[in-house]
Formats: sequence, structure tokens, C-alpha cells
Amino acid sequence: MTAPSPATDPLPLADAADGRGHYTRTILEGALGSVLMFFGSLGVGWLASVSVLRRWPLLIWLRLEPAGVIVSVLLLAIGGMLLVRSWLRLGQQFTAWGPEARRATLAAIAAWGAPLALSIPLFSRDVYAYIAQGKVMVNNLNPYVEGYDQLQNYLQTGADDMWARSPTPYGPIFLWLEEFVVWFTGGHPEFAIILFRLLALAGVVMCIYYGPKLAELHGINPNRALWLTCANPLFLTTFIASIHNDALMLGLALGGLYYAATKRPLLGIVLVTLSVGIKPITLIFLPFIGLLWAGRGAGWRRKFAFWALTAGLSLGMLAVLGVINGLGFGWIGALSTQGAGLFIWYAPVGLLGMILYVITDALGFEGGVVQDLVYDAGKVAAVLVVLVMMFRGGYDRIVRRLALALAAVVFLAPMIQPWYVVWLLPLFAATGIRNDWQVRTVYAITSFLMIYAISDQLDIFPYIAIDLNAARLLAGLTAVGFALYLVFLDPKTRRLFRKKYMDPADRRLF
Repeated sequence: MTAPSPATDPLPLADAADGRGHYTRTILEGALGSVLMFFGSLGVGWLASVSVLRRWPLLIWLRLEPAGVIVSVLLLAIGGMLLVRSWLRLGQQFTAWGPEARRATLAAIAAWGAPLALSIPLFSRDVYAYIAQGKVMVNNLNPYVEGYDQLQNYLQTGADDMWARSPTPYGPIFLWLEEFVVWFTGGHPEFAIILFRLLALAGVVMCIYYGPKLAELHGINPNRALWLTCANPLFLTTFIASIHNDALMLGLALGGLYYAATKRPLLGIVLVTLSVGIKPITLIFLPFIGLLWAGRGAGWRRKFAFWALTAGLSLGMLAVLGVINGLGFGWIGALSTQGAGLFIWYAPVGLLGMILYVITDALGFEGGVVQDLVYDAGKVAAVLVVLVMMFRGGYDRIVRRLALALAAVVFLAPMIQPWYVVWLLPLFAATGIRNDWQVRTVYAITSFLMIYAISDQLDIFPYIAIDLNAARLLAGLTAVGFALYLVFLDPKTRRLFRKKYMDPADRRLF
């Protein structure tokens, strides 16, 4: 693949030189932020009701005493936003992203990720759903038909009751991993969490390895791409602290994309299919893998042939996996029931649907019908964007087209979770994020979603003086206050957001 226009990235690989800057302090500040988040997780991270950790004296005080909860919330909020500041500052340390920048970024990822790898699960309790679904598998139930509410005392697993009656949306590979973890640990929550976190870390390592390699293929500085993606606090918190299986899904998909782009399409298809076996959303990679396989200058007949061959190989592998586990393609039906009717206020389509629902309902019409039409229109628009990206564009921009297609699927949905945005980071970073409104958009979205995560899912015991809403308000006000400081007062970071504070050396990049 040839490099895109140099305007795509002001620091192309050919111009990379040793980075300059005193970054050690920045890395240590970020590590302090992660350590604060670790201690905050002891008080407001998610624990199963049967967890032995609930009997530790320190955790009893942090979780059952109002003062302990307040301390935990403040530590989490301050630590999370300090991590955001450190990430921004690390990006300011280098005017050229050479070998020194690579070493600094890898050191930052290790120093910032290590405390999060030891934390109690933060911002999500999906890992407990993994344990519950593993128990469903161990009990020889069909997870594509029956939810984990079929388990005796399923609430003790720590999984969210919202999804208890829903079939699993995960592919056959992850079902086997869930089953193995539960079998190996006997369903012990702490031991199971350790294994699931190791799986997530394996995905993180693959992202660290393959993301920069994809950037090099496009003539983009791999070290800057690594900083934008894997040192990003949203990446670290959702993949390491929250233990989402998206880490493994994304790592495999990036590996498959890299091998397909370097003339090893069969290996690429295998890895992407394994990724689909974790979460089927990466099916969207397959038509773009087919285009890479078809090669430069391929005509439509050749493109359709390689699309068919790619789909046949991948779906054939999935069919074999379905025969082995006896569940077939049950995940297709399960996907159609996942998240039906759900929306979130900051998703553009979700917000529009909610506003029209309120208006039409107040006028005496069927607000729910209008809301569903808006959500369906978003899905149709996303499909159209994917098709346009498949059929239009040059060979050198295939990965960028994939990034845009996946972005359409994410941003035109009524529900956008923070980790969905992380799917996009390595694809856009590898194909070029300019030092102008593009990188500022990354800064803004990362900061916003970190604030949202910090103030959203907190494990607050319901029978103490400070309730969940009060804890969320405290976390949100603390995080927003820190963010306002970064944008308007901090002499170092405010120039990233506001041109009038830029140094002349920075201004030329915008």
C-alpha cells in the first residue's frame, strides 16, 4: 500500500526523529492517576455479592461508610482526569515522533495500565456477565436461547439483571473461553476476573503491536499512532479496568487487517474470523479484507469473486465452529434481540429519537413509533455508508474506508458505549489524524467519555446515607471541574484546545 497525501499527518514516518522533552514526570503523573483510580475502585468498583473482598476491613469502610464512599469517588474522578491530562501532556513532549517517543509511549502504557490491571472492575460489570454466561455453558444450556436467569441464585454472580433474560451476543470462540474460565476457576469471581483480564491484556498487546504496523503501511508515523490509540485513557480504562472482550476482538481484527494488507490474506481471514467469534461486529472487516485480497486495479468481477471467497472462507469456519459446539449460527438471532429499544442521550440518533418521542407523545401521537422510525433510519443510513465505502474509493484508502464504515455503524446507532469509540481509534490513527480539528475532536471525545464513565456506573451500596445519584453528582462535578481547568486554566493543556494560547511552534501544526 502506498502512502496517502502528506497532509493526512504532519509528522510522516520519513520525517521522524528522536523526540525531545522531559516526559518522565508526565509518565509518573499518569501513573499516579492510575494508582488513584485503583484505590477508588476498592470503594466503588464492581464486586459480586459473594466476593470475599467484601469482608476486608478496608473495603468495608470504603463501601459502607459515607466518608469512605466519598473518598473513593473523589480518588476515582481525580485519578481518571489526571490520566487524561498526562496523556495530553505526553503528546506535547514530542515535536518529532522518533524512537525516543516510542520508548516513552510504551513506558507510559505500562505504567498507566499496571495499576488498572490490579483494580476491581470499573465502569462496567460485563465481566460478571461473562462469568454468568460461562456457567450457562458449563450447565449445557444454550446461551443463544436462554439467559443466565436460568441459573440458580444468578444475581450473586454480580451480573447486571438487565441482561439476565437476554441471549448472549458473543460468538462461539468467546463462549468457549467463558466456559473454560468458569470450569477452570469453579466460577470463583476473583479468579475468573484474573483470567478474563489476562485475555483482555492479550488483546491490548495485539493492538500495541499491529496498530503501529498498520500506520507504517500508510506512511503515518507509528509512534504518534501508538500514543493516540493505546496510551489513550479511554483505551486503557475500557480495555484493562473494565475488562471488555472488545480488547481481544479488536486485537485479532487489527492483526487480520495487517496480514491482509501485506499479501497474507488467508491468515488475515483466519484472524478476523476469530475476532468475529469473539464479537460479530467485526464482520464489517470482511468486505474490506476481500478488497485488499483482490489487489490494486481489480475490476468489479474480480472484486465480487474475492468478496465471495472471503465470505465463504470466513462463514465456513464459523459454520464448523457452530457444528462443534452444537449451537450453529445462533448468534445471528441473538444479535437481533440485543439492545432493542435502548438509546443513550449523547448518541445523536438516540437524542433525536428521544426528542421526537417527547414532542409527538405530547401532541397525542404514538411517540414510540416515531422513535423506532428514527432508530431504523439510523441503521439504514449506516448500511448505506458501509455500502458506499465498499464500492467507492481507491485501493490506498481501503483501511480509511473501513474506518469510516465502522464509524457510521457506531455513530448512527441509538446506543454508543465508550468502548465502541475505542474500536475506531487504531483505524483512524493508522490512516492519519491531522494536528487540527481532527486531533482536537479526539481530545474532546476522549475527555467527554472519560467524564461520562467516571460519573456513570458506580457500585454504591443502596442502604447508606450517600445514594447512587449523589455519588454520581459528586463524581461528575469533580471530573467536569478538572476538565474545565484543562481547557481554560492549565497553562500547558489549554493551548491544545484554544488557539490564542498556542506557542508559535504549536500554531503551525493547525
